[in-house]
Amino acid sequence: MKLYEPVTLAMPLAKEIGEFIRREGRLPSGNELREMLKSFGMDESCLDRGLALYRSRFLIALAFPREGTLVVDVISSSGELSDALEVIAYNDKKLGAFVVEILPSNDLEYEGNIGIEPVIIDEKTLELESNPILGHFEEDEEGLFLVIGRETYERWRNEGDVHVCPLCGGELAWKGERAYCQDCGYGVRVVKR
Repeated sequence: MKLYEPVTLAMPLAKEIGEFIRREGRLPSGNELREMLKSFGMDESCLDRGLALYRSRFLIALAFPREGTLVVDVISSSGELSDALEVIAYNDKKLGAFVVEILPSNDLEYEGNIGIEPVIIDEKTLELESNPILGHFEEDEEGLFLVIGRETYERWRNEGDVHVCPLCGGELAWKGERAYCQDCGYGVRVVKR
C-alpha cells in the first residue's frame, strides 16, 4: 500500500474501521485503532492522554479515540492543510447505526468526493446500509490506483454511477477492470476478492 497523500490513508482506514464494526458490533478501542494504523505502515511517535501521533514518510496522523467516537486527522508531513482529511467513526443513536465518515479538514479548498458516501452500518443487524467506495491504494507503471473488491464494485454499479470518480467527483473512463480519472489523476482498479 502506498501512503503519499492523506486520502491514501483515510480511505483504507475508514474501510478497516467499517469492517471491524461489522465483525465486532462496536467501535475499535484505542489499542485496536493503534494496531490498524501500524498495519498501514504508520510509526507511532507519541502516545499521551487520549492522543496518539503516527508518522510515515509523507503523512502524519493524529488519533483521538474517545468513548463513543474515534477521530483521526490525516495531514501531509509538509504541513499542507488544504488536502488534510478527518476520519470520524461514531454510533449515531438517532439513526440506530454506526457511521464512518471521511471529511475534508478544509471545506473551502478541498474539492474531493471522498468515498462518495459514508459507511453506515445498522446497529442491530450490522448490515451495510450505504454504498461507500473504499479500498486501498497501489502503484504500478500506469499510476496510483484505488483498489476495490468485486463486491464493492457490484454494489457501486447497482446503486450509483460508476463513471463518477470516488476521489474527486470527476468523470471516470473505464478500460476493462480499470478506470482513469482525468481530473485528479488517480485510477480505480477492481480485483477479485
